[in-house]
Amino acid sequence: MTSDDTVWPGAGRSIETLAALSSGQAEAVLALLDEAARVDGQPAVSEQGRLQLRGGEREGVRHLLLSAGDTLVGYAQLEDTDPVEAPAAELVVHPAHRGRGHGRALGTALLAATGKRLRAWAHGGHSAARHLAQVLGLTLFRELRQMRRPLAGLDLAEPKLPDGVTVRAFVPGEDDAAWLAVNAAAFAHHPEQGSLTQRDLDDRKAEPWFDPAGFFLAERDGELIGFHWTKVHAQERIGEVYVLGVRPGAQGGGLGKALTTIGLRHLEAQGLPTAMLYVDADNKAAVSVYERLGFVTHETDLMYRTES
Repeated sequence: MTSDDTVWPGAGRSIETLAALSSGQAEAVLALLDEAARVDGQPAVSEQGRLQLRGGEREGVRHLLLSAGDTLVGYAQLEDTDPVEAPAAELVVHPAHRGRGHGRALGTALLAATGKRLRAWAHGGHSAARHLAQVLGLTLFRELRQMRRPLAGLDLAEPKLPDGVTVRAFVPGEDDAAWLAVNAAAFAHHPEQGSLTQRDLDDRKAEPWFDPAGFFLAERDGELIGFHWTKVHAQERIGEVYVLGVRPGAQGGGLGKALTTIGLRHLEAQGLPTAMLYVDADNKAAVSVYERLGFVTHETDLMYRTES
């Protein structure tokens, strides 16, 4: 959520809600997102949100385009796929058009579309976004930390795998179903990650950054029990602990730590200077593990929600 709520009399704005974007509309939204990220220092819409701009209609996803005259000045994406939680939103206003009430207009439209049951991300937690959340009657309930550590001179002990466990690279098309099943089990408590579908996986496999050589699978007796999917942000020259999961029942034997080490060594071998990851601030055990591995908090994303 990136905006503010200053009133702009006579704004002449309109908001169009769509189930799918045309290619031209998607390009316009991406251009808006890129300019906002350049100014704000981080993206206002997540990777999943950006992937959902293309490819036609997706179940539970709506796009809100805010225009002033013929100019696209704001965008919001609403995803209503969680059977329990309120719909989740991300929104942004073009930096050149802030201070005119567009953010409040988008937020009000989102509340109306969801019957005032809403969760909204404020990536980076900027003061304007926090103020907008307050104006809309939303309260903070989740903090997602981005943690980083240098990879230069990486000094981690040789990974020690549990007995009978081997690690290999992901094979696209052959390992998809098994990975999706283990991912769903490992992240059953995590609404965004645990609900990934084959379409979501295919979207990521089609991205330029996808490299199966950096997608590590841990097996025991031919059965997948854990994984570490790494990602390289080539432009920023940052390696990411993208997704790390261990199947319930296979936890507690040091597999997670071993997979983390394997992935970090892979990223270091590519000459990347920095590694990053995301972790919920209230996941004290995971935060402690990453801190012992040398990670420190770089920035925090905040999620707000309505009380109802």
